[in-house]
Amino acid sequence: MENDYNVGYQENQNSNQMDPNKSVMTMGEWLVTLLIMIVPCVNIIMMFVWAFGNGNENRKNFCRANLVMQLIWGVIAIIFYVTIFAGIMAAAYGSY
Repeated sequence: MENDYNVGYQENQNSNQMDPNKSVMTMGEWLVTLLIMIVPCVNIIMMFVWAFGNGNENRKNFCRANLVMQLIWGVIAIIFYVTIFAGIMAAAYGSY
């Protein structure tokens, strides 16, 4: 009987503990994150580390969303530059 009580108590104690990866990030943690995002080359590496590593869920989702946005803007930029290049080539050489 005493053993059953201890098992139930341990389950309640474990369920009350908060996962640090799901806690809300403080303003200081966000400031450090944003400061690291300013540094060239380091920001890309840390974005992948934070997006796919085992860390805070808030930072992980932020980095994943940022990577998706960078991919979208990269595709838009490529389409834009190809269109401009094609227009310049058409204007320069024209059709004979």
